[in-house]
Amino acid sequence: MSKIYANPRAALEGVLFDGMTIMSGGFGLSGNPESLIPEIRAHGARDLTVISNNAGADGFGLWMLLESRQIRKMISSYVGENKLFESQYLSGELELELNPQGTLAERIRAGGAGIPAFYTKTGVGTVVAEGKPVEVFEGEEYVRETWLRADLSIVKAWRADEEGNLLFRKTARNFNPNMATAGKVTVAEVEEIVPAGTLDPDCIHTPGIFVDRVVLSTINEKRIEKRTVREREPA
Repeated sequence: MSKIYANPRAALEGVLFDGMTIMSGGFGLSGNPESLIPEIRAHGARDLTVISNNAGADGFGLWMLLESRQIRKMISSYVGENKLFESQYLSGELELELNPQGTLAERIRAGGAGIPAFYTKTGVGTVVAEGKPVEVFEGEEYVRETWLRADLSIVKAWRADEEGNLLFRKTARNFNPNMATAGKVTVAEVEEIVPAGTLDPDCIHTPGIFVDRVVLSTINEKRIEKRTVREREPA
C-alpha cells in the first residue's frame, strides 16, 4: 500500500477523533507541520492533548487550534511569545504540563524507544519534581520522568522517499525525528518526494518504518523569529 497521499486532508482521514493525543513537531517557528495543522482545525476534533515544544505564534501553527478552542491540554516546554496561550492558561481554560526542554525531548525519545521511565537531575527540588518519585544514585538525587506517546504524530521534513524515509534540514531537525517514532500513526508533510532508493541510507534521519503517511506540503511559509535589541545604556 502506498504511503503517499494526495493532499493534507486525505493524509489525516480516519485518524482524528475527540480526546486524542497529538504530537506536533517544531521548534519556535521552525519545522512546524504548517499544512496539517489547518486540516486538524477544519476537521473540528476537540478536547485534544497536544505535545509540542511550543504552541506557535499569533496566527501561525498550533495557535490556530488554541484559537478554535480545540486544545484542552498542552504538554510543552516554551510558552513565551504567545499571548493566547498565556491568557487561556491563566484563565484556567487550558491545562498545561510544563517540562524542561531537554526532559521533554527525552520523554518523547523514550516513548519511541519503548522506555517507560528514566531518571534525570533536571528539576530536582523544584515544582517540576512535585508528585514524582525521587531516588538517589551515587549520592545524587534524580527525579523519575515517564515516556510520552501519542495517537498521532505530525511532523515536517525536507525530503521523503516513497517508503517514508525522511530527511530534515537544519533547525527543523528538532523534535520532529523523535516525535515521528512515538506516534501510533505518523503523518509527515514534506517539501519534496523522491523515488525509493534515491536517498543515501547513511543520511536518513527517520527510517520509513516509523512513518505511515507522507504528503507534499501545501504551505511552506517558514516564518522566522525576529531578534530585537535595546539600545546600549551609557556607561
